[in-house]
Amino acid sequence: MGNICSISLPADRIVSSFWDGTTENANYLRKLPENLVELGTACERLRELRNDVKRMVGIAEREQMQPLDQVQGWLSRVETLETQVAQLIGDGTEEVEKKCLGGCCPRHCRARYKLGKRVARKLKEVDILMSQRPSDVVAERLPSPRLGERPSGGTVGMNSRVGKVWSSLHEEQVGIIGLYGLGGVGKTTLLTQINNAFTKRTHDFDFVIWATVSKTVNLENIQDDIWKKIGFCDDKWKSKSRDEKATSIWRVLSEKRFVLLLDDLWERLDLSDVGVPYQNKKNKIVFTTRSEEVCAQMEADKKIKVECLTWTESWELFRMKLGEDTLDFHPEIPELAQAVAQECCGLPLVLTTMGRAMACKKTPEEWKYAIKVLQSSASKFPGMGDKVFPLLKYSYDCLPTEVSRSCFLYCSLYPEDFQISKFNLIGRWICEGFLDEFDDMEGAQNQGYNIVGTLIHACLLEECDVDYEVKLHDVIRDMALWIACETGKEQDKFLVKAGSKLTEAPEVARWMGPKRISLMNNQIEKLMESPICPNLSTLFLEDNSLKMITDSFFQFMPNLRVLDLSRNTMTELPQGISNLVSLQYLNLSATNIKELPIELKNLGKLKFLLLDSMPQLSSIPEQLISSLSMLQVIDMFDSGISERTVLKDGLLSDDNEALVQELESLKYLHDLGVTITSASAFKRLLSSDKLRSCITDLCLKNFNGSSSFNITSLSNVKRLCDMSISNCGSLEDLEIDWAWEGKQTTEFNYLNSRVSSHYSFHSLVWLRVERCSRLKDLTWLVFTPNLKTLTINDCDQMQEVIGTGKCGESAENGENLSPFVKLQVLELVDLPQLKSIFWKALPFIYLNTIYVDSCPLLKKLPLNANSAKGHRIVIFGQTEWWNELEWEDEATHNAFLPCFVPTEE
Repeated sequence: MGNICSISLPADRIVSSFWDGTTENANYLRKLPENLVELGTACERLRELRNDVKRMVGIAEREQMQPLDQVQGWLSRVETLETQVAQLIGDGTEEVEKKCLGGCCPRHCRARYKLGKRVARKLKEVDILMSQRPSDVVAERLPSPRLGERPSGGTVGMNSRVGKVWSSLHEEQVGIIGLYGLGGVGKTTLLTQINNAFTKRTHDFDFVIWATVSKTVNLENIQDDIWKKIGFCDDKWKSKSRDEKATSIWRVLSEKRFVLLLDDLWERLDLSDVGVPYQNKKNKIVFTTRSEEVCAQMEADKKIKVECLTWTESWELFRMKLGEDTLDFHPEIPELAQAVAQECCGLPLVLTTMGRAMACKKTPEEWKYAIKVLQSSASKFPGMGDKVFPLLKYSYDCLPTEVSRSCFLYCSLYPEDFQISKFNLIGRWICEGFLDEFDDMEGAQNQGYNIVGTLIHACLLEECDVDYEVKLHDVIRDMALWIACETGKEQDKFLVKAGSKLTEAPEVARWMGPKRISLMNNQIEKLMESPICPNLSTLFLEDNSLKMITDSFFQFMPNLRVLDLSRNTMTELPQGISNLVSLQYLNLSATNIKELPIELKNLGKLKFLLLDSMPQLSSIPEQLISSLSMLQVIDMFDSGISERTVLKDGLLSDDNEALVQELESLKYLHDLGVTITSASAFKRLLSSDKLRSCITDLCLKNFNGSSSFNITSLSNVKRLCDMSISNCGSLEDLEIDWAWEGKQTTEFNYLNSRVSSHYSFHSLVWLRVERCSRLKDLTWLVFTPNLKTLTINDCDQMQEVIGTGKCGESAENGENLSPFVKLQVLELVDLPQLKSIFWKALPFIYLNTIYVDSCPLLKKLPLNANSAKGHRIVIFGQTEWWNELEWEDEATHNAFLPCFVPTEE
């Protein structure tokens, strides 16, 4: 018996346990309906409790508090239990309603028992969760968000730029700031410095948020960047829809002060889609973009252009990337290194790339080779063709149309730093067939100006000192040539050797393939070959030393549309020019050609004929002009051909109106530039309604025999843009007819009304007056509200630009008169009697250049401390003259002291 284990229990405990178990099991069956009702009621109380807790959590989250883990866990368990209970109540209700042998069927009793047991257990689970309900503390407050300093390498020239943006951030009326500029100029670096400045400077913003936008906008990525800074980027956040995320961001930021830094915008970003409240200008949004147009689309309160570095800054950055060891390795390297740095034209991206690439080059020969490569084919320089240019090309790719891209590439035909006339550029685009959106010339010109504006806003073109000229940044030009000559479908279509110091044209074999060739700004003297150019559409030969072109040179250019031979010394055109049957644009300006060949009659498609600044041109074959029936623009401004041209031996020569009649016969004439040498001819020209409506450029030259000329008559030449008055030695006065509309008065209120009326010269933007020895003033300029460039040269008796006496008895009467509102450039040369430009200081909102030479009596400029606010004027002059200038006050003197640039004396 020793191996037998006996257990002894009291009999009453055994019976009691058996009875309790039996009773409990019986209750599972008997109390099922009652328990189901009790479970539903308990679950409803739990649901109410859960809603209370969730509401407390929501309030806490909006106050930037994080829910406790135990609270999140409790809510999760309640939600799970609710699902289970709902299923269980549904099953139980169905079971209770079943009737089978009075409910005593063994099979159904077993199922009812199991269900009753599950209901009883869920009741206990509900009771447990009720007892575990969270306290009133459901979340904890996180530390204030730390301002994140972004990585930033060594920078140059950023302090002043950061200071400008920082001060703008504190302007009450400024809420949105756009930083724009060409690619690689340092916009992201500047934005990084602004972000980091918040970690070092005192401010009262709750959040400083950085988000990168990029070319392909992903709103949810931007929302995630923002939420990481202001919330908790957990699984719950990630599961939200974009609209839900926007709502969450809006709730938080609406109650806070914030700065949002958006890097790399390429198009308008709808801030409301992101969830950013932007109506309150106490909050600040700063973004970077390559496009000024994006600044407008984003409704920026302030636009700040990020400019290239100055030479001093450029050299400092280049040295930093190059390293002093390389710079000091050989005595020739510093000078060569400066030459390389200058090729970068102040663009930080290129300075950094080139500095790093040259850091290991320690012989002069390597540096000289690098300079040669940069000047001839920059894309072959390490890092340029594979890194820099593809990055810059994004701006080109984002241009809105193929036409705008073609127009941009066309600009690369001009040399480095060349100031391109908008009017001439657009004329070439028209003749190339780029601008065919409208049938009429005015519509095509407007389309052209719109494209120029698009390229400027994209920072692919830059405006010059005068806004009717543009230029390409050298690195952007190199990028354009890389696209046009080395990549994609444009490959091998451009041959550009502009400004390359060539003395001979490229070998004939290289002319075969290109569509556009530019050899301008060289020293080529002769063109003696006969190149075969089946594809050639554009040929720039301007500003060479051309003296001779063989007759056969143009023989194989059947598709040539644009030919520029201007600024050459040639005295005649080859007869072979008659082969250019597709030619639409011919520029012969500033050449020594004496006579136009009759062969030009063959150019039946010619639209533009430019003959300005050709003093030697004295004869044109009879009916040559009228035979060019498609002409729309003909310019004889400051040319030997004038209204005094007559028919002589079959040529238009002197003293007849034959030329006027031929011009009148041109059906499509739109723009006309002419030279007038007598009052009678002037009257005849203006008597023609057709020609008067076409005149855009007018040269009054050699007006002798009359001491006065009524300039008021020109007010009816509504489209007059450029005007020159020269060599009028007997002319003492340019009269103003003060009796317009019968009002004989010089009262200034009347004068002011005339300036703004249709009688004034609203279209005139450029004026040159020279060698008019008896002229004393140019008071009529008060009627030129849009004048941009004024040059006065060699007028011995000129005393005032605006004469006080002609405008009224005293200067005080003209207190509100303010001429030169749009003036950008003022040049005054060899005016020994000039004492005054205007009798009081002028605002000069747009003026950027004043050039004064040999004006010894001009002791005061019309400037005060408020003149030229917001931009810098450059004043060129002799040091002695500058030192003797009188100033309105010391503040004015101090304001313009840094503006002076001495000229060689």
